[in-house]
Amino acid sequence: MILGLNLSFAVKRWMKPEVLAKMCAEDFGVEHIQFTWDLVDPWWPEDTRDLLAKSFVLAFEKEGLSIDATFAGLAAYSYPQLLAPSQEMRDISEIFLMRAVDMTVAMGVKVMGTPLGGMDYTDARDKTVREERYQTMIQSMKKLATYGKKKGLDHIEIEATPLITEFPHSPDVSLKLMHDLEGTDIPVMLLIDWGHALFKPLLKEEADISLWFEKCKNYITAIHLQQTDGLWDRHWDFTNHNGLLTPKAIVEKTKEAGLENIIQYLEVVTIFEDTDEHVYEGMKKSIALLNRAFK
Repeated sequence: MILGLNLSFAVKRWMKPEVLAKMCAEDFGVEHIQFTWDLVDPWWPEDTRDLLAKSFVLAFEKEGLSIDATFAGLAAYSYPQLLAPSQEMRDISEIFLMRAVDMTVAMGVKVMGTPLGGMDYTDARDKTVREERYQTMIQSMKKLATYGKKKGLDHIEIEATPLITEFPHSPDVSLKLMHDLEGTDIPVMLLIDWGHALFKPLLKEEADISLWFEKCKNYITAIHLQQTDGLWDRHWDFTNHNGLLTPKAIVEKTKEAGLENIIQYLEVVTIFEDTDEHVYEGMKKSIALLNRAFK
């Protein structure tokens, strides 16, 4: 079992690379890091952006930690991206994701992950338009994979999300997406989030991680960990006792699926008004619990 850490918890709190890297190494004891675009935005001017992004890489390397992947954060997720209602917006999203590839490669990182975007209310409920959005997204991802290969990316990870207005949102839709993207210039793979996979209001009887693992295991290259109640996309840390998950259950389900060699990044997203001290203590205790279970 391999535990990693997404840096989402640090947004608006710990933004100095050296301080954050030291915290992750000495206080948390994690080795694998997933960088969030909320710390350095792919839209920023290229030269300055890349210098800032590389400063995180250097700081984490100094502490003996590896940034294995970059991943879209809250800011990028708030936009419709590749499923936007207008072609102009979708074209902009392609440019944005190509810039994210550029930043990732400039950091010396080989893996980039992101959700695909979200549809307009009416588009999502019109079968014809919904299919059109899906097909244009497929073409965009093929172009992005070609661009990624040219730049030196190893593969792209698509996150399954818990919204009917987004692709993919269920085990079957995730599997279809993977089949439709087979043969791209670099592999387009799947990132599963425990909280998304257990979201009962949308998935109902399919809110079962074993089902997700069984159907999608051949395409899963990363997993997001969060504590959740299955009612909302909570992204709690593991000190919250209202959640469904235990570290023991996570280990058992992962091993049953034969996915114990896949990195599971703890992805905690806090309310901004929470105190830094409370967030820090919750992260430290959560990682300690997970580390003990994963070993």
